[in-house]
Amino acid sequence: MNNRTALGLTREVRGILAWMCLLIAVNQFGFGAIVPVVALYAEGFGVSQTAIGLTIAVYGLARFLVNVPAGHLADRFGRRTTLAAGGLTTVVGASLCAVAPDYPIFLIARFIAGAGAACVLTGGQIVLADISSPHNRGRMMAVYQGVFLFSVGAGAVPGGFLAARFGLASPFWANAALAGAAAVLAWFAVPETRDRRSGPAGAGSVVPSVKPPRIGAQWRTLAATDGFLLISLVSFAAFFARTGALFNVIPLLADREIGLATDQIGIGLGMSSIVVLVLSYPSGALVDRFGRKAVIVPSTILSGAGMLAFGFAGSFGAFLLACALWSAASGVSSAAPAAYAADIAPSGMTAAALGTYRTIADFGYVAGPLALGALADLISADAALALTAALLVGTGAAFARFAPETLPGPDRPTGQRRARGGRSAPSGRAP
Repeated sequence: MNNRTALGLTREVRGILAWMCLLIAVNQFGFGAIVPVVALYAEGFGVSQTAIGLTIAVYGLARFLVNVPAGHLADRFGRRTTLAAGGLTTVVGASLCAVAPDYPIFLIARFIAGAGAACVLTGGQIVLADISSPHNRGRMMAVYQGVFLFSVGAGAVPGGFLAARFGLASPFWANAALAGAAAVLAWFAVPETRDRRSGPAGAGSVVPSVKPPRIGAQWRTLAATDGFLLISLVSFAAFFARTGALFNVIPLLADREIGLATDQIGIGLGMSSIVVLVLSYPSGALVDRFGRKAVIVPSTILSGAGMLAFGFAGSFGAFLLACALWSAASGVSSAAPAAYAADIAPSGMTAAALGTYRTIADFGYVAGPLALGALADLISADAALALTAALLVGTGAAFARFAPETLPGPDRPTGQRRARGGRSAPSGRAP
């Protein structure tokens, strides 16, 4: 007996979702612990704001380079292997960060940690795409992304306290320990989903694997699929803002201009996790009820307003308000972009599509810290935040104008969407 839940999930699929939420919670809690201290830790090597930004950008560079290979690894060796390998790689990178004697070694360690993160994050989204269908994908992604973002924010609180009491290296040790726990969960608890597809029996039914096309053909197909480049650009802007501003410029602005301690910065970034947790599932319900664009567009523009709020913050209270506004936008948008990218993945190319989508998005992880760090050095932190706000609003407007809706409905039946150049791409189903 299937015993389906309100989301249309069997007990088995619900169990996979639960294990994935636990895995990503453990992994991202460790990542969140280092968020308040990465920029301050790099500053301790006596380098410029631009060089501090590079320590964050190199983490994104690793993700940028490894996302697509991680997708192929997930197709060839399985999702579970990819997740476990990512956790173990993160252990190595985070441990090396904690003992780095100089700035170059710290950069290398950050790259290794970023490579591990690429495997975990890409593998996780592929698993969710494997077990979801168009009509419950928004809510499933919302549950997963809500746990993801909550854990990052919640991890910032103990991370800040650890740094204040035991030194700036201590959050990196916590990150390594939790990444190791995530690797154990991936290998021993998460079932393999490589051969699961949303077939005629519904989400999570098992159908024969389809051999994916060659990588060049995959990229041509994805580039010709309406909405793929636009949703990738939206996520690029979000990552640009998160890593360039939230992880780099804002902690230093809070330290230098507002005079906040590391534990206060951690509290501010951590309290956002509550807002994210409250809003994530309702946003997923909106995504499944009214469509992906109805959530993506306003949340992206609201994120731009959040960036401006940090620029006007002059006290701890104002800093907390800015954190709340930013996190509200993050909570509302938590599920929609990944659901949209999974919707438009052509048949047999879920892993490739999500790997490529994350690669384009992660280029923002590279460009944001470098560009905003340099702008803060040359002009001011406020100018860096204004540029970030303009990018978010601009990409939100472009998506509103040009991207198609992907949620099937009475006026949008599941079927074929026309790709540019006259070809068609499967719509509204995971392969």
